[in-house]
Amino acid sequence: MKYFLLSIAFSLFGVANAQDCEFQFLGKLSDFHDGTSIVGANIYIHNLDTYVISDLDGNFEIEELCQGDLTLTISHVGCETKTVTYTIIDNTFKSILIEHHIEELNEIAITGQRLRKETATAQETVLKTEELEKYSALNLGDALKQVSGVSSINTGNSIVKPIINGMHSSRILILNNDVRLQDQEWGIEHAPNIDINAADQISVIKGSGALAYGGDAIGGVIVINSLRSILKDTLFGKTIIGAQTNGRGYHISSKLNKNYASGWFANAQASFKQNGDFEAADYSLTNTGLKSRGISISAGKRRFESGFELFYSYLNNEIGILSSSHIGNVNDLINAIILKKPAIIRDFSYDIDNPRQEVTHHLLKAKYFKRFKNFGKMSLQYDYQNNRRLEFDIRRGELRDVAALDLTLQTHTILADVNLDSNLNKKINFGVLTRYQDNFAPNTGVRRLIPNYEKYDFGSYITSEWRISDDLLFDAGLRYDYNRIDALKFYRITRWEERGYDVDFPQFVVPPKNDEDFGSDLLTNPTFNFHNLSAATGIKYTLNDDSYLLANYSLASRSPNPAELFSDGLHHSAARIELGDLRLDSEISNRVSMTYGYDKVDFNVVFETFYNSINDYMYLRPTGVLQSNRGAFPVWEYEQTNATLFGADLTMSYDITNQINWLNKTSIIKGYDFSDLPLIDMPAFTTTNRINYSKPEWFGFKASLEHEWVFEQNEFPDFNFEIENPTTGESVILDISTPPPAYNIFHFYTEALFAVTQRSDVVIAFGINNILNASYRNYLNRLRYFADDLGRNITLQLKFNY
Repeated sequence: MKYFLLSIAFSLFGVANAQDCEFQFLGKLSDFHDGTSIVGANIYIHNLDTYVISDLDGNFEIEELCQGDLTLTISHVGCETKTVTYTIIDNTFKSILIEHHIEELNEIAITGQRLRKETATAQETVLKTEELEKYSALNLGDALKQVSGVSSINTGNSIVKPIINGMHSSRILILNNDVRLQDQEWGIEHAPNIDINAADQISVIKGSGALAYGGDAIGGVIVINSLRSILKDTLFGKTIIGAQTNGRGYHISSKLNKNYASGWFANAQASFKQNGDFEAADYSLTNTGLKSRGISISAGKRRFESGFELFYSYLNNEIGILSSSHIGNVNDLINAIILKKPAIIRDFSYDIDNPRQEVTHHLLKAKYFKRFKNFGKMSLQYDYQNNRRLEFDIRRGELRDVAALDLTLQTHTILADVNLDSNLNKKINFGVLTRYQDNFAPNTGVRRLIPNYEKYDFGSYITSEWRISDDLLFDAGLRYDYNRIDALKFYRITRWEERGYDVDFPQFVVPPKNDEDFGSDLLTNPTFNFHNLSAATGIKYTLNDDSYLLANYSLASRSPNPAELFSDGLHHSAARIELGDLRLDSEISNRVSMTYGYDKVDFNVVFETFYNSINDYMYLRPTGVLQSNRGAFPVWEYEQTNATLFGADLTMSYDITNQINWLNKTSIIKGYDFSDLPLIDMPAFTTTNRINYSKPEWFGFKASLEHEWVFEQNEFPDFNFEIENPTTGESVILDISTPPPAYNIFHFYTEALFAVTQRSDVVIAFGINNILNASYRNYLNRLRYFADDLGRNITLQLKFNY
């Protein structure tokens, strides 16, 4: 038996040795987009533990293969590494497609150092992670002021809206993780509902050159991107903890990112910040506290050929409004302007009392994309937003905790997009968008400022990019938008007739049904349809290795928003009566811009200039005083005019030594209407100089001293008017137009990095804003009538990377 078993074993061994291992595998590597051959790629053969290289035609050959699985890992400079497995049963030929677009790979990073621009020829500035982290305790508007030509319009220090070349609110489009933000952006005192801690990179695009995002961005586009996935098994995150003296504030933010080589990923982020009453240089700013909570979660699978993502974000902000800014009537405003000091100054508190805002924003997005060989990329996206805005006035009794303004805005959007990029020298992008929006304003015991309405949007666009030569790139685009607004609103009969609506819009009046009695009101159903056409074209010309030129023209069209059309009553957080106009037409903007860029190792400069002509420019204008049952309030009305804006932005950087760098940012803008009257709320001439010192060998030590010089705005419209002081009975001039004086403030910042373990470190940052504790008021702060801006603020921040 023993010899019999040995015989069988030797027979099997002989059969195994006789297995046919003479099969041949032929492969051809081609680019997924255009089918061009991939030359010089490394192909690692797992079975044989050896390498081969593709030839000039992208071909490679593997010989003497046995039956079974063959696993290959293919890598090439500028390509996505790809692993494939084939079953060998005979001689085999396979055509293998791999990705060879470097710009696609630039979207993927762990360290946050990626720099990917959204446009080719527009004036665009990118803020990276390391810059945004310095503003973890602040908000989007504060961070964007790093960009030359970008300022802000404030309501105190916690409500900050970005201004791009003089434009703000509905003229700026904000895109958060591919979703256009819908959050009642029409109000000056409505800050964007964005948690800056969730952003990995922000692009600021001046003008409306990015037509795929919208055609109504007369001022510009802000694109906020979160961290992208990486095709690698990895787990990493960071936590930022900070505190500040002004407002005795504290904040914490944390991110965790998990990626798999298979393409699956999951990310989570959460933040919390709280401040009490802030301080000016000489007194406390009562009831200016802030409490903010935010979370965001995303998960999905992303490979080059296809992928999907689910994203959800939540943000809740509770913001106190300076107590002394709450005026009961015009007499309060007169006294505030005369006193030059808040009428209400109390001891420090974290309590947030009325007047205040509470805003909650939910965003949900689902996106899927698929790439097709020799064609391009198709994507489909649905997103839903729910924005609840509550504004609390100082009310008595049972109405104390009832919001005076209560708005719930729900938005549903579907976007289909096709990007034809198989030819790298000629790319085409087109898509369609549909959107439904519902605004609900319940009865709060006061007349609704903004009514219930439904809004329907449809948009289609096509953009293209041609690389004419190595030095010249050209792009162009066209977009059409249809907007329909269907509102339901009560008007006082006297207001309806006073504004001539009974003559111009009798068709909007809804007759009472049965026994309905509207008293002194009319129920109306204003319905408007707007058709808007937008276009853009531009070139980028590379002069030499160090310099380039950009030229861009854009046509933008913006329909009036619901506030501009329907406002009718007391805007409590603004303490003024606002009146819309049903006769408003779309704004039409023609913007021309030029950019020169020069970049050497130790010196670089970017000079940008623009000219913007806007027909039917909409703005709020103070027109007088109106007596209400709460007293006399200033009246602001929406009007239209033809306007011209022009200006220039300069950014320069020079390395004085290997350790010392000088940075300058300067911006000037002018705006006038058709009669050469200066436009209201235009930023003053501003220049900022900063000296940076770095010593990497000292634990990555960095330090900077910054000087910010804001000139007095000497060109402004004189909208002052004469009123009767209710207390004295005398006629006085209500000076609501004259800007405050120029001011200079200094800031200091320093940081160092210390290794904790081999894979983790901590960055310790220390800063002082307004070092000299200067007293000043900013022309673009709506509360400048009542109090100074912020005094000295000392900050400490710890960032843990792991």
